[in-house]
Amino acid sequence: MPAAARTYWLTSTCRIRRKDESLVIERESAGKVHIPVTDVRDIVACAETDINTSVVALLNRHRINVHMLSYYGDYAGSLFTSETSTSGETVLAQARLADNHAAALQIGRSIIDSTAFNVRRIIDRKLLARPYDVLQKSLKSATNSAHLMGVEGAFRRSAWEVLDTKVPDWLQLGGRSRRPPKNAGNAFVSYVNGIVYARTLTALRLTPLHTGIAFPAQQHGTPAPLPGPRPIGDVQTPLRRTFAPADGLTKPTQRASLRQ
Repeated sequence: MPAAARTYWLTSTCRIRRKDESLVIERESAGKVHIPVTDVRDIVACAETDINTSVVALLNRHRINVHMLSYYGDYAGSLFTSETSTSGETVLAQARLADNHAAALQIGRSIIDSTAFNVRRIIDRKLLARPYDVLQKSLKSATNSAHLMGVEGAFRRSAWEVLDTKVPDWLQLGGRSRRPPKNAGNAFVSYVNGIVYARTLTALRLTPLHTGIAFPAQQHGTPAPLPGPRPIGDVQTPLRRTFAPADGLTKPTQRASLRQ
């Protein structure tokens, strides 16, 4: 796809049609919009979207993915093009790592620790000092991916509680809830998570990585954090855990110098 291509956001109910080498967006509340297919990197549908096989063929030829958010704003799924960037050598290396229990655990520890580090830095270093210390100690003693996910979940709950003390009453979470979110705060977090997930998915599909192998949710049947390819969970978890609190707090000084 061209370097100048961009993401298109469909925020109202619409129908996507094809006209030669262009996409036509038909909206109920406005006129038609004609978009050259070469101008599109990917599409994020935030509302009901109708699409036909002619459009799918055009999107596939130009390697354009369509990501869909649910009624509640969280990630619902994607319409993928055929994979062209996957490398056999890279896939074999991924599989060997996933089959190496010690290596898989270490990768999982690194992902979770980096995520918690960034969340603590953005929300409150002092109030999250003890939960972060507990997380680091628990990560060292974890023996499987299920334990790792449990450790991450415990820290995440502490972080949400601290976040509630720093945002207006109408934006407080009161505990994480999904499908449906019980308040504006949870709806906001789900929406940010869905966007980050979709954008990460587009980027990852351009790499040699295979979307069926991941850490740390790969072993023991642990479900992926969102309904999509597992590696996306690994790559986007540090991002969405960081961006949602950062956007909620809207403190630019706390967004700099994040651990890579």
